[in-house]
Amino acid sequence: MSRVDALTHSLVGKKILMAVTGAIIVGFLVGHVYGNLKIFQGPDHFNAYAEGLRTLGAPLFGRSHLLWIARAVLLASIAGHVWAAYAVTRASWHGRPVPYKALHQVETTYAARTMRWGGVLILAFVIYHLLDFTFGRVNPGFVPGDAYRNVVASFSVPAVAISYLIAMLALGLHLYHGLWSACQTLGLNHPRYNQLRRGAAGALTLLIVAGFIAIPLAVLAGVVR
Repeated sequence: MSRVDALTHSLVGKKILMAVTGAIIVGFLVGHVYGNLKIFQGPDHFNAYAEGLRTLGAPLFGRSHLLWIARAVLLASIAGHVWAAYAVTRASWHGRPVPYKALHQVETTYAARTMRWGGVLILAFVIYHLLDFTFGRVNPGFVPGDAYRNVVASFSVPAVAISYLIAMLALGLHLYHGLWSACQTLGLNHPRYNQLRRGAAGALTLLIVAGFIAIPLAVLAGVVR
């Protein structure tokens, strides 16, 4: 068995894979929320940003080539993250085949206890998000190339906007605990700095979630229209 096989077959290896793929996803979220906030600059700026993503790397790369490479890396990271999470969960279940009669929540948080169902909710949201803004299958007013119009059309539907807000809150819980756990898995764990690490995880989570939820709220309030 090679070192790679040994790593992916061990519980520690699966946790490392989950941490590394999670870090890639967090990097994407930071860039994504930064770009999305350009919607407050108006349709011209936001559509120029969206078009810039499609022409990234030109003329060396063709239209949308780098964008699809980035999407492929992101989707591979999500798939690896989901697989590792499922494998770790199965290992946890096999390690305790008989449920606890009474489980006392010691040294844990609500975010930690909702990681599994939160991950499922986020995965469902990602699928819907692609169908909405990338492929336009569920967007009520989709116009290819007009990203600003597509965002406004989607979030003008209250049910869609509220569902997005719920998904972002689930993302926040998942992200906060995931950042904390990933640091532990990667060896960044010391009593002297743990409080600082927890604060940094909370601050980054707050910035990302606040940035995302600001957009549907602005559309519902008529600030972005």
